[in-house]
Amino acid sequence: MKKIVLAFATMLLVMCISTQSTQAQLKRFSIGPFVEAGFPVGKFNDTHNTGYGIGLGADVKLVAGLTAVGSVSYFRFPGKDYTSNGSTYTYPNYNAVPIRLGLRYQLISLLYVKVEGGTVQYTGKNYNGVGGLVAPGIGIRLLGLDVEAKYEAWFKDGTRGFFGLKAGYNF
Repeated sequence: MKKIVLAFATMLLVMCISTQSTQAQLKRFSIGPFVEAGFPVGKFNDTHNTGYGIGLGADVKLVAGLTAVGSVSYFRFPGKDYTSNGSTYTYPNYNAVPIRLGLRYQLISLLYVKVEGGTVQYTGKNYNGVGGLVAPGIGIRLLGLDVEAKYEAWFKDGTRGFFGLKAGYNF
């Protein structure tokens, strides 16, 4: 897990260094922090509460309107309480590190659509391992401020889907 995060951080650092000269002229590369909230749907909503995450995203402009995007974050979905045979229990929390790569297409000057795919590393003691993810979304980007609405689905031993809101600032 640490190797994955280290490899991603190294990739971002190399991209920062290699695009330093063009960034001042064309601003083809940006990087920045974000926060996000996830609202579970389906069976996932029966077992878990609203989740919250924090992360780091980056993007590189490719051609007119098309941008390559990537992010790494930490996400936590707290488990809900349930009663069985007169005793109260709590579903285990889902703690995860999603790593996403994808493409963003600028529809008009502010509005974009985006699709990302990648892996999700579960880090909890009750549930761990690696799964896949897919995350289509739509958003608005004004100067460095980026606000996005999306649906994200994680695949491992079934599907855990949620609608998400993400807000960040890119430098």
